[in-house]
Amino acid sequence: MRVLGVDPGLTRCGLGVVDAQAARRITLVDVSVARSRPDDDVPARLAAIADALEEVLDEHRPEAVALERVFAQHNVSTVMGTAQISGVVMLAAQRRGLPVALYTPSEVKAAVTGSGTAGKQQVGAMVARLLGLAEMPKPADAADALAIAIAHAWRGGAAPTSSRASTDAQRRWVEAERAARRRG
Repeated sequence: MRVLGVDPGLTRCGLGVVDAQAARRITLVDVSVARSRPDDDVPARLAAIADALEEVLDEHRPEAVALERVFAQHNVSTVMGTAQISGVVMLAAQRRGLPVALYTPSEVKAAVTGSGTAGKQQVGAMVARLLGLAEMPKPADAADALAIAIAHAWRGGAAPTSSRASTDAQRRWVEAERAARRRG
């Protein structure tokens, strides 16, 4: 399955595409950061991000879109920009008939590192390791987009928890999902 992960932002929007194979193996397809100019008006900024998103969707043709869920912050303008870009992403996916999954930052961190409280450095390092990259994708928005795509690719447990193909973090993610389903 090919997954587009999106770390939404009005100034910088991370876009990461991965292919997920059996046994939770993932391969990097593409990673980029769409940018808009902070001094432009909001409609122009939304259009700039939307254009970059459309290019990635057209070029890589993902089967699913995974998006970081907007969460409350003290900075209302940051939340508004993130929410606006999230809407742009959902609309583009809907128009293509692509399913959209939303993940909280702690769900993504737990999926990739095994800890929902991991820092950006730890997430970036684990993304690089999982994808076999020599260094962490930069800026952090790029690494975060890939982490979101990976979280979605692993959702549902592609490898059995006893498999040597899965890492400790992957096994803990599968176990946490099972426990959450049991709790209902």
